[in-house]
Amino acid sequence: MAWPVLVFDIESIPDVAGLRALRGAPAEHTDAQVYGAWAEERKEGGKSDFMPLHLQRVLCISAVFRNAEGLRVHSFLDKDDASEGKIIQQFFNSVEKHVPQLVSWNGGGFDLPVLHYRGLVHGVVADKYWDMGESGNGSDREFKWNNYIGRYHLRHLDLMDLLAMYQPKNNAPLDAMAKLCGFPGKLGMDGSMVYSAYLSGQRDEIRRYCETDVMNTYLVYCRYQKMRGGFTEAEYAQEIAYVKETLGNLAPTEAHWQEYLAAWV
Repeated sequence: MAWPVLVFDIESIPDVAGLRALRGAPAEHTDAQVYGAWAEERKEGGKSDFMPLHLQRVLCISAVFRNAEGLRVHSFLDKDDASEGKIIQQFFNSVEKHVPQLVSWNGGGFDLPVLHYRGLVHGVVADKYWDMGESGNGSDREFKWNNYIGRYHLRHLDLMDLLAMYQPKNNAPLDAMAKLCGFPGKLGMDGSMVYSAYLSGQRDEIRRYCETDVMNTYLVYCRYQKMRGGFTEAEYAQEIAYVKETLGNLAPTEAHWQEYLAAWV
């Protein structure tokens, strides 16, 4: 298995300010009224009330970064409702610096398109990420054959998409696959609860949920690497032991890792 690897996951909330602007909602209407009116219209039209991707405001980006020096869990969190562009830029700066293999679960179907749209809104710069091996401007010709954008390239590996043989009808949820592989899966929260948690001021709880979800993705990725021959049995066992050791070192200051390890039987 080649390092560095950056496994990522995002948590987003409805961009009510954007929705307000697009709908021309009266200034006196509260955010709850604007969002509620939109959701009710969708419901009456028999449509999902899931906010379209360009109106998903990125609240948190969590990552597991693994290289020859070790394993790190890190989150970029919008703490003040004014830092969405900053945290997206920080994420792409990490890609620029390390040029890792990106790994996700449904990142091609959700996380990356959201980051594309929201990055565009905020003027984010992501040269290396968008490099597709075209001539000039410092482009890397190697990226013509393996870049972050190509669906069938492995510089970004959408693990769900690959395992489903690129057939959406075959998609499986991360929580189910993590648990079937013997990993903890989701603990106490799922994506449908993020907005209400945000409205209750529970940003750290959202960050912790995002971090455990991205750890589930990394562990399923390790299992995939064993399946494809990227890890031998001994190397896989060693990596899993190393993950547990790393989380054990984090557990005294981050209670969610205590809970995660306790659920890992």
